[in-house]
Amino acid sequence: MAANRAIISEALPHALRAVDDPPPAYRGKVRDVFARGDELLLVATDRVSAFDVVLGTIPFKGQLLTEQAAFWLDKAKDVIETHLIDRPDPQAMRVKKSRAIPVELVVRGYLAGSLLREPKDQRGRAYGLRIDPALPDYAALPAPVVTPTTKEAVGAHDQPCSLADLVSSGRVQQRHLDRCVEAALALFGMGQAHAAANGLLLVDTKYEMGLLGDRVVLIDEIHTADSSRFWVAQSYTERAQAGEAPEMLDKERLRRWLIGQGFSGHGTPPALVDEVRVDLAFHYWDLTERVTGRAFTPTRGDPLGRVTGAVRAFLGP
Repeated sequence: MAANRAIISEALPHALRAVDDPPPAYRGKVRDVFARGDELLLVATDRVSAFDVVLGTIPFKGQLLTEQAAFWLDKAKDVIETHLIDRPDPQAMRVKKSRAIPVELVVRGYLAGSLLREPKDQRGRAYGLRIDPALPDYAALPAPVVTPTTKEAVGAHDQPCSLADLVSSGRVQQRHLDRCVEAALALFGMGQAHAAANGLLLVDTKYEMGLLGDRVVLIDEIHTADSSRFWVAQSYTERAQAGEAPEMLDKERLRRWLIGQGFSGHGTPPALVDEVRVDLAFHYWDLTERVTGRAFTPTRGDPLGRVTGAVRAFLGP
């Protein structure tokens, strides 16, 4: 484990911030997206965001996220059609271009994250839900719940809403939403089962869907350390009984550090210190190996040239 931290520390100067030449068709908080015909190349940079704000970079993050996403997208094929075609680079996925549904479907199995930070008597109300105010922190919910948010442009804050709001606002048709929710709950069940078999708890996660013609397909990433919360199962009960936070292997570690620095999405964020950058990469690495069952082999050196080559090969002459 100490060796992994040393490798991460050595890579701090080489984290991939962006691919600028050729310029992307679209730049998200984390991914640079390149388009060719009816396909996209999603490059997972090493950028990290929290509370809808891009904060800096984490070494190997793009490769780790792509490793996780590709693994889960392959498993998801048994539940719903996905956009993944192949993975031409360690931190890039070639996918089918779809019409994104401007919604994030967050499925929650535990009282955690933003739900935990809400006043106890108001938990879930923004989503049209009622959650027992007596439920202990980090406890399992009686059943998984869907807590949607709008999908806003980079720099804007996604807004919580109810499923009914999504239809009444015209963001999605009811029949498409029904399929999205059905698939999201099935994917969450699949993810929880795989996580449990590997000593983990899949706490919550977000799903994004798109339309290929009239077919709902799974897009973006799935069950990654950026889009999900994972806890270590072995220590969960003991820590919960002691009133302690679970052992986390995801971006919640960064959110908690930011909150401790007085930042939760408004104002000027603190600079990411190297200790925090290394810690997050270390735990993403740990999660990747636990989930996939394979040793993670990081690419060494500056990734920009390699990734740029993959982009140029995708775009063609």
